[in-house]
Amino acid sequence: MEMKPVSGTNIPIRGNVAVDKSTGQQQTRVSNDEQSAKITEELNKMSELNKSMVTYQKDYEFNLSYDELAKRISKEYMTTKKMLAPDAEEYTSLAEGDKKALKHLVKAAYILEGINLKLDNHHNLAFREFLNREIAKDNEDAKLTSVLFEAQKGICAIDTESNKINLAKGITEKLGKGLYPEDLSVEEFHSIIKKMIEQGKIDEVRTILNQRSVVERDGDILKGTDYIDKYKTEFEAMAAELEKAAKVSTNSDFNEFLMLQAKALRTADPMLDAYADKKWAELQDTPLEFTITRENYSDEMTQTVIENKELMELLAKYDIKPVSKDMLGGRVGIVNKKGTEAILKVKEYLPLMAKNMPFNNEYEQNISPDKDSKQTMVDVDLVAVTGDVGEYRGGITLAENLPNDDKLSLTIGGGRRNVYHRQIRLITSDDARQKLQRRLDATLNKEQHKYYNDEADHWFTVGHENGHSLGPNKNREALGKYQSIIEENKADMVSLAMLDILTEKGLYTPEQRKQIIVTFAADNMLKSKPTLSQAHRVRTVMQNYYFLKHGAIEISKDGVLTVNIDKMVPTACKMLEEIVRVQIDADFDKGEKYVLDNFVWTDEMETVAQKLKEVSKTLNGRVEAPLAMELLEAE
Repeated sequence: MEMKPVSGTNIPIRGNVAVDKSTGQQQTRVSNDEQSAKITEELNKMSELNKSMVTYQKDYEFNLSYDELAKRISKEYMTTKKMLAPDAEEYTSLAEGDKKALKHLVKAAYILEGINLKLDNHHNLAFREFLNREIAKDNEDAKLTSVLFEAQKGICAIDTESNKINLAKGITEKLGKGLYPEDLSVEEFHSIIKKMIEQGKIDEVRTILNQRSVVERDGDILKGTDYIDKYKTEFEAMAAELEKAAKVSTNSDFNEFLMLQAKALRTADPMLDAYADKKWAELQDTPLEFTITRENYSDEMTQTVIENKELMELLAKYDIKPVSKDMLGGRVGIVNKKGTEAILKVKEYLPLMAKNMPFNNEYEQNISPDKDSKQTMVDVDLVAVTGDVGEYRGGITLAENLPNDDKLSLTIGGGRRNVYHRQIRLITSDDARQKLQRRLDATLNKEQHKYYNDEADHWFTVGHENGHSLGPNKNREALGKYQSIIEENKADMVSLAMLDILTEKGLYTPEQRKQIIVTFAADNMLKSKPTLSQAHRVRTVMQNYYFLKHGAIEISKDGVLTVNIDKMVPTACKMLEEIVRVQIDADFDKGEKYVLDNFVWTDEMETVAQKLKEVSKTLNGRVEAPLAMELLEAE
């Protein structure tokens, strides 16, 4: 997934960050309130599908003052990404069957959002209900808080300057999110797992430590339940919507996928997901896009097991590998044929890229140097992004390469699929262009402005996403909490390291090569030092430190970046070799050392960060989905 932080706005991107170079079109406070209320109303309609839903009557105390809330949702401080509108040509030109299918797909995606709210935080649903009660009393703080809650899709998040945003006093984000008991400490967790193994509860431990389970207390031990069984009513409702969509959609391949996915939502069997994933990854010429994303970047509790060597030795006796748990996201869109044709040009070069990966004789890659690449790619106009995909937490997803290596579909001959998000990456307003220019004026050597091209960032992202399919793909979980940082770093370095080869073969012109290099370096500047839990931003700091150390970039005392274009690709090749070696060795201590040795926030970076804060006030972001809202209201 590509969640690359953007200089100026620091909007990363989560898919494998999203790159947002602008603040986009903003809404007034009134329109934000109205939009939030509308979204909440429609989400509540979706939640009614779950007949077993509990009514929460818990009261909370607002954590942010009215003035702080008003600031954060104002035009200057909150960016808005607009999905397709009801009158968009992409929608109006669809066949009638596909329009009808889209309605059901949107409903399914918003049901999934309700499920992910539960996975994300134990308090999300109760807090949203509290907000609704307070809004009904005309509580202004509740109205403003609701805007942020729907934007970040949760009670706890992080903003573009790496500040933790907790909307209720006393409620903080836990290592285990909503996936583990809220009061479970790391020490107790490890102790219980050890005790359960000693008691012979091997299968139970295996379920607790897999990527699909929700873990609860069961007396003095723990119990893991597959999320399909845990939230059976909601998943059944989703399945019904997918089946309805499959009856009217015009594409038979897409309909086959929808039926496979619906079946996987009705029965807790990972292999059913594998069959659906395998079919999804084969889709290329379809008018619509629907995805259930399953990525495990957020669960930090399961990762702690890997750091306990005694416990890992015990687990190894029973061949139990802890895998961080998935969060769930939904994507609904319309495939853009012109954009897809441009992206597909890279496909013929994937075997060449695989051949040029470091140490390629030591591992098997998802892309084979001598076989057809099992990789489809689509550019998508977005109708809705929900759950994990749509969370605006410091950034929003720009593109994704799925399924990830921990998924079963890759073991049964399945491939991967890249999906690129047009509405996230496009700069569509004069105001956004002006803000981008102010950032460049403040932080990039003026002689290199001619090489900055926002479309070049998209070219780089294409290389990044395909980079996830290259290199080692086994035993990454051994790197624990550092595996995502290292993998995202690898994908970036693949994109840069392959530039000379791809330019020589004609995919890029020499001018485009320079544009990709300078645009990457300029966009890599951050507004603040991230925390280690922010995988995409950590890798960015590592890259900046590495490129500074090797003279590929220079930052003046007054915070102006100059890119040494000739040194960028060789430096990327060197870093890529080091990263791939870490992945091959799959040793936690080596991975930790590599990350910490390079995760160095320098005085130069801080100088740039202060300048970026001066030219960009953006702290939060939100998604506006007018077509999706209209479809939700449709009978």
